[in-house]
Amino acid sequence: MYLTPPAAVLNATPRLSPAVIALMVLALLAPFALYFGTVQSIVSIWNSSETFAHGYIIMPISLWLIWRRRANFTALPPAPYWPALVLLALAGAGWLLARAGEVQVVTQYAFVAMLPLIALALLGRRLAGSLAFPLLFLLFAVPFGEIFVGPLIQFTADFTVRAVQLTGIPVLRNGTRFELPTGSWSVVDACSGVRYLISSVTIGCLYAYLTYRSTARRLLFVALSIVVPVIANGLRAYMIVMIGHLSNMKLATGVDHLIYGWLFFGLVMFVMFWIGSYWREDEAAAPRQLNGGAAPAARAAPRNMALAVLALTALWPALAHFNDQANYNARPVALAPVALSWPAAPAFSSWQPNFMAADAAVNRVTQAVPGTPPVALTILYYRNQNSAKSLISSINTMAAEEDNGFQQAGSAVRSEAPGGQPLQVREVRMQGRDGPFLVWYWYWIDQQRAVSSAGGKLLQARAKLMRRGDDGAAVMLSAPYIEQPDQARTALRAFLAAHLAPIDTALAATRGR
Repeated sequence: MYLTPPAAVLNATPRLSPAVIALMVLALLAPFALYFGTVQSIVSIWNSSETFAHGYIIMPISLWLIWRRRANFTALPPAPYWPALVLLALAGAGWLLARAGEVQVVTQYAFVAMLPLIALALLGRRLAGSLAFPLLFLLFAVPFGEIFVGPLIQFTADFTVRAVQLTGIPVLRNGTRFELPTGSWSVVDACSGVRYLISSVTIGCLYAYLTYRSTARRLLFVALSIVVPVIANGLRAYMIVMIGHLSNMKLATGVDHLIYGWLFFGLVMFVMFWIGSYWREDEAAAPRQLNGGAAPAARAAPRNMALAVLALTALWPALAHFNDQANYNARPVALAPVALSWPAAPAFSSWQPNFMAADAAVNRVTQAVPGTPPVALTILYYRNQNSAKSLISSINTMAAEEDNGFQQAGSAVRSEAPGGQPLQVREVRMQGRDGPFLVWYWYWIDQQRAVSSAGGKLLQARAKLMRRGDDGAAVMLSAPYIEQPDQARTALRAFLAAHLAPIDTALAATRGR
């Protein structure tokens, strides 16, 4: 929205002094210093992941979009909007809660959301509203999207296998791996298409804003920018498999298949934008004028708002600092022994969970009686957690992607009742070098159990905000089976009935040390 102010409005509007302008600029820039740790976490992901390298250009684009609307600053002088402080406080509280729970992506979103909220508070509803998209576009700087990798891998595998079958080629599938007569293929993280999706949505939103004026056309194009790359990635995977198959695995089996993929994706995006250009809506020939001026704001209001913003944004990092000091436990972890009544048994697998290094760990293999499946107990205990040492993290997995010896085949939450005590566990089916096995695991945090990452993070955040520390553990039981998973489940239930109480006792004793 471009605006040209009537002369009467300009004459009635008080000019802001250089000192007030400097204070407002300081209020806009202060979060970058106050939340430097969060800013650093965002930049480190930009540096380490090609998927989010586009984050560097988001702020320059946002500033360029604001510069295109620079006439609005004259037409709509700043008019502080005090209700925005409530939203800013909510963003700060969300940042504090997420930081206590070590939920990095939420802290990043909360920080970036503060920037348009500060603009709303300082500039007012009308001026900030005229810059809504440039301000909200900053949210694309947050490195978010890896949560979709799993579903996208599954969709790509389903799409590719079905397309190959429709071509008339026999396929033998096992999870995300499948075999053709000419060779084997696997859909891994790099094949999920999440990079295409994130790039498409970011560019699609910008294109829709610059090209269309109507909300309906913008929403339709953004929807296409979500659907098209997902379908295109399935076609890309099918194309690569067919090139490899028809060339007897001489082509599209190395880095060249990545090149083919990006070329194909670029072509699809070009076609989508080219078609979308036929429905473009250009800017109006003459800019709209302001219909009547807003009442001039008191000269002290912008200064007072800037001071209020500075105080409010500084509050949450201060609370986080005091909370960290209260929760820090300088004592080294001394893991209490777990009293196991079953005798020791030889290890049935070399598997270890691909988790961040813990402060203390237990790895024991036991067996009730000869002839029954053995059960391995693994406990990983964490204290004074941070981004490099965290119990619950997207980095923590049952098996590393590059480890071809172990693969996760599926997972589900189960309800058990060992000794009549209700217990929820997450069951993971694993394929190992020595055969299949089951893993049952849960998180132990603040003397409570959780099977979901979200539930565990909430328990951790609550414990830290209540100043009870951040001690937590992952408890994992694994057992092999030959044909049916029920063979392993029977052994795991028996182990829990005999040892759940000793495990809880050992963890509680460790927390108290």
